[in-house]
Amino acid sequence: MSKMEGSILIVDDDEDVLLSARLYLEQYFQKVVALNKPTDLLPTLLEHPVDVALLDMNYRRGRNDGGEGLHWLKRVKEQAPQTEVVVMTAYAEVGLAVEAIKAGALDFVVKPWSNEKLLATIMTALELSKSRREVEELKRQQEAWNRHREEMPEMIGESEAIQSVKHIIEQVAPTDANVLILGENGTGKEIVAQHIHRQSLRSDQPFVKVDLGALHQNLFESELFGAKKGAYTDLKEDKVGRFELAHKGTLFLDEIANLDLTLQSKLLSVLQNREIYRVGSNAAQKVNVRVVCATNATLDTMVAERAFRQDLLYRINTIEVTVPPLRERLEDLPLLGRHFMERFGQKYKKSVQMDSSEWRSLQKYDWPGNVREFQHAIERAVIMSKTGKLRAADVMAKSRSTGAGNQVPRKLEELERWHISRVLDQQKGNISHAAQELGITRAALYRRMEKYGL
Repeated sequence: MSKMEGSILIVDDDEDVLLSARLYLEQYFQKVVALNKPTDLLPTLLEHPVDVALLDMNYRRGRNDGGEGLHWLKRVKEQAPQTEVVVMTAYAEVGLAVEAIKAGALDFVVKPWSNEKLLATIMTALELSKSRREVEELKRQQEAWNRHREEMPEMIGESEAIQSVKHIIEQVAPTDANVLILGENGTGKEIVAQHIHRQSLRSDQPFVKVDLGALHQNLFESELFGAKKGAYTDLKEDKVGRFELAHKGTLFLDEIANLDLTLQSKLLSVLQNREIYRVGSNAAQKVNVRVVCATNATLDTMVAERAFRQDLLYRINTIEVTVPPLRERLEDLPLLGRHFMERFGQKYKKSVQMDSSEWRSLQKYDWPGNVREFQHAIERAVIMSKTGKLRAADVMAKSRSTGAGNQVPRKLEELERWHISRVLDQQKGNISHAAQELGITRAALYRRMEKYGL
């Protein structure tokens, strides 16, 4: 007989009661802990989450008023409100049990108890405890998403290129179609994914992002699908995966091209069957998730090179959205710049402006790092501003000078930035290929890209 997942804590000063309850309940539940001193109760709750506590009401000889039991009941509900409490009383203390229920206990069992009654009561309490934990987790997710949604950046721009992206989002967002977002680094692919979610019928559900480029392959399954307690060393509790967290919402898989073929196969299986298996478990769990993926790589080329599964590509690109690079919508640059100046002006408590002629100078630069590079450049300029009047030279202080694209920088830091940018361009933004050519890991390349605003 398989045991139910759940943690049961028994507290009673009678060793015979403790032994009989523990031996009986261990037949049905995975974890049963017995304590003979109520003073050990709170430290135990701090160390390990408990689903159900079976709590005696009297601990001192000659005392049967239940005062101690009520005291510890209240402490449990204060410290661990998701833990359901079932109290144990004698026949003459049923009135005390009613008082305990008013203080927060779920139910009571009368000593000597019927094993069937005890089991049924504990199982009911366990289900309620799990339900409350799930509700609390969903509330936390929703609150986090609501905060994130309020802070979500707008898609700024009036160019034909960005208007085309907005139009596609408006059409595809209300559907449940999987979307593949293409574009160079720094173009704003994550913002597009967020707006797809915000305009979808799932907008009141979680939006969960996974950066596959920064996720170690050995952790892929446990991070995405979850893991059962004990599945690997030091895993003391069940781990919830990103698919579960995104249930009924949207899962954003960034840098999808970085998955190796084995992991692509596992992801494809989940997308096809709409069910996951936690690491260490044989039980399938249904998930209802809309998947949005993004990459800066050319997946068709990777399919031709057998580096990406064609069937997975078919599965994730029901609709494709290509985010244009900044150099193809330079008319949006003043709008973006004013937006960033206002945001960073508020952040750093500075008032800054820029003349139209200065914006025109900035439009002569191709911005290989796209919106991300431009945003970082504006932020630096705002921080360093002394007069409140920004010039193009202030913004370009750490970027390549206009027309200097073919000149090799002399300073070491500028040379490294120039070389990394050049390799990324040559590899068409493919992080894995660029890292291999540079002789560094993907993680190290990501750190340098972040450092240099690429």
